[in-house]
Amino acid sequence: MDLKNKQVLVFGTGLSGISAAKLLEKAGALPVLFDGNKDLKEEDIRGKLGQSRAKIFLGELPAETAEQLSLVVLSPGVPTDLPMVNELRSAGLPIWGEIELAWEYARGEVLAVTGTNGKTTTTSLLGAIMEHARESVFVVGNIGIPYTGIAMDTGDNSVTVAEISSFQLETIEDFHPRVSAILNITPDHLNRHHTMEEYIRVKELITKNQTAEDTCVLNYEDEVLRKFGESLKCQVLFFSSLRKLEKGIYLNGDMIEYRDGVSTIRLCSTKELKLPGRHNHENVMAAAAMALASGVTAEDICYVLRRFTAVEHRIEFVEEVNGVAYYNDSKGTNPDAAIKGIQAMDRPTLLIGGGYDKESDYEEWIRSFDGKVRYLVLIGQTREKIARTAEKCGFHDVVLADSFVEAFDFCAANARKGDAVLLSPACASWGMFPNYEVRGKVFKDLVRKLAADRE
Repeated sequence: MDLKNKQVLVFGTGLSGISAAKLLEKAGALPVLFDGNKDLKEEDIRGKLGQSRAKIFLGELPAETAEQLSLVVLSPGVPTDLPMVNELRSAGLPIWGEIELAWEYARGEVLAVTGTNGKTTTTSLLGAIMEHARESVFVVGNIGIPYTGIAMDTGDNSVTVAEISSFQLETIEDFHPRVSAILNITPDHLNRHHTMEEYIRVKELITKNQTAEDTCVLNYEDEVLRKFGESLKCQVLFFSSLRKLEKGIYLNGDMIEYRDGVSTIRLCSTKELKLPGRHNHENVMAAAAMALASGVTAEDICYVLRRFTAVEHRIEFVEEVNGVAYYNDSKGTNPDAAIKGIQAMDRPTLLIGGGYDKESDYEEWIRSFDGKVRYLVLIGQTREKIARTAEKCGFHDVVLADSFVEAFDFCAANARKGDAVLLSPACASWGMFPNYEVRGKVFKDLVRKLAADRE
């Protein structure tokens, strides 16, 4: 689409919206930034934009401006079924997201990762493998660097490794990864997608434009994805942590192996990895499978696998204080992710949970405690809801805290030598923190202050 001198609405003024506006301006378009929050300050937004001709509207978009638009670009946090979005769509305007906008201007090969959990670790690991094996590599998407921010820096020989959320997949049209992966699908973001069927449909859109020359990597142990693999036009490469596969990548004891249907390649042992837990072994297999599909040698893949360390905020060891190990799993923003967090603990655990309600069900999370959790300390909007679920499941060692600091202080005061204190909330951070990164940083700061005070 030729956008030169065309007015394009960018809905949302956060990191994604600002990045999209900058890309549009580089492309010769005339961005119009809009945010429904009328309390934002235009000067703050302009400060993020830098030198820009962009128009900015807060709270309400003038009708005469809407009539002059050629395209709408939604930030990931903007629901596609908002009345205003529906009105713009009814007016015949194309509705894109930042991923589709970036695709329009980017070049090179794209390796795209989605799934309910494990996206950040898998994307980071795959990015590290590709950076070791190729010269021009960009790691982008939901991982923190918008795809739009680097689109015009890519070349024909570039590889872009992208973490893609369901919010971003809702608005793709031509986005076409050379290799895609869906790591797993468990309930999440049902406040946005409304039904599990719709959430699954949106996740599967990552393969929408893939052809027989492309590859999709899928988790064989996820029944939805196993069945989905039967319907794809592209090549399918499964990974499994529970069984050997005739073709694919799998765990054989503690050895990660790849079988192409004829011969078997031993990649590395899980004992050589610096990522604990079966869920991380699945992330490793997914990243390795994607790299293999992209033509990276087993030797280069193994070199990185043995050296890669955990992603910040994902079951991240912070420090040991007086014999108590503190772990930051702030990225455990849904029950399934938080289950992985508690499964990775190998000692009695004081668990901090709760936060913003995404209409999740917490019963499976509570039942996964398996005798490890000494106290469940709850905060935020969901604390009473989770406490009721815990009572229903027969878990009674629940403490309700009025603040994050109060929750931390309870854990620090009641932890014994040999215990772990784990922040793995099973909920989003909104309402108490702007994002999970800030929540994790506050936790780590509290741990370090505790360590300093007890020296």
